[in-house]
Amino acid sequence: MLLERIYDEDLAQASYFIGCQAKGEAIVVDPRRDLDVYLDIAEKNGMTIIGVTETHIHADYLSGTRELAARTGAKMYVSDEGGPDWTYGDGFDDAVRMRHGHQITLGNITVEAQHTPGHTPEHLSFLITDGAQSSEPGFVLTGDFVFVGDLGRPDLLDEAAGGVDTRFEGAKQLFASLRDRFLTLPDYVQVLPAHGAGSACGKALGSVPSSTVGYERNFSWWSRYLKNNDEQGFIAELLEGQPDAHAYFGRMKIENREGPAVIGEVQELTEYTAAELTAALANDSVIFVDTRHNTEVHTGTVPRSLNIPGVEKAASYGAWVYNPETESRPLVLLADSREEAEELRDHLVRVGIDSARGFVTSLDGLELVQPQIVLPKDLDSVDRALLLDVRNKTEYADGHLPGATQLSGGRVLWNLGELPAKDAGTIITYCQSGVRNSVAASALRREGYDVAELKGSYLAWIAEPGNEPVVAAAAA
Repeated sequence: MLLERIYDEDLAQASYFIGCQAKGEAIVVDPRRDLDVYLDIAEKNGMTIIGVTETHIHADYLSGTRELAARTGAKMYVSDEGGPDWTYGDGFDDAVRMRHGHQITLGNITVEAQHTPGHTPEHLSFLITDGAQSSEPGFVLTGDFVFVGDLGRPDLLDEAAGGVDTRFEGAKQLFASLRDRFLTLPDYVQVLPAHGAGSACGKALGSVPSSTVGYERNFSWWSRYLKNNDEQGFIAELLEGQPDAHAYFGRMKIENREGPAVIGEVQELTEYTAAELTAALANDSVIFVDTRHNTEVHTGTVPRSLNIPGVEKAASYGAWVYNPETESRPLVLLADSREEAEELRDHLVRVGIDSARGFVTSLDGLELVQPQIVLPKDLDSVDRALLLDVRNKTEYADGHLPGATQLSGGRVLWNLGELPAKDAGTIITYCQSGVRNSVAASALRREGYDVAELKGSYLAWIAEPGNEPVVAAAAA
């Protein structure tokens, strides 16, 4: 058996390539939309991808299930659990709808679906049995059910999909799924989750790529609640301190349920000259993306540009500042080379931003402006309409600037109604060190707000002698 984990550091997301080397057949679980990595593994190992499936309707990235099926002719397999509200839509008419116990066979390998609701109602885990070695499963792909050291959060349907108090039923379902499914497996079964540290699908995910049932049974935070059959204690700890859900999660849920658009053949990016880009910016037909670190952006950037700092987090930050539901203008990316521009584009399509059309390799010849900056020592002397903390609500609770209002960077663009009017005055923004702040501030400037960034953000402010943060307990 061939089993490869393909990990996206940007979204902290793992997909899996499982193949039978004897028969040359493979299936991909939880794929992303840029497919070369899966096609390369198949070619390298002389395998044909005959199946593609996913553990659940994802919220944090756009599924590549339909994309991979269209490219390879692979059969799609999706969950048919969870009830009518969580049934996959018309885009999956050709898919096999799986119930608990459904088996997919690849030569000697069996992939068996296990209904493990809680994170979402339709969620499946997959037991993997290598028949050439054993008649019993040796691996379980847990999706967003069991992570290394944590569990998938049950509140995303409330936070991102418009649910009302579904978190409590989801938490109960997680408890039951652990008791009736996960903990019935032998201790030696290897646990392969769909996310790692940095994902917003849980609150304390480990950075170790895998675990075992026995390790989680004995050392996870939740194990004592299962041993004591303490459902209420489990629910209370599970729901406490969950991070903000990014606003784009709602769009992902809808598109992934109905069926993401198939990109097909990728259009070659256009390399713009300075004159061509200047003309396009003048008639507002494109949006420029400055991909540099905020310290470089502050020396001068294109007016009304968006800041998406670097390839590594292009999907994560891109989804904060560009909403394809309301914006269709193409993106022109700042990149060192065509190859880097293509890599940036591949990251963006993972969150459904398919509008990257061009790139430039230099700012030479372009009109530049310097974003407004406020030094921490000058903060109290600057007139402002709002002091805005764009960190996570848990960070805000741990310590924030006096008088600050919290609205996380991943939600700002979708909650402009919570801000003062655009002509009300300056909004001063900050995050922890300045990176997220620059991203959020660029989106607000593009929307027409007068924004000044606190230089060095929270860490610089707290380093000033005499500055004392407000903490949640003290505020209460």
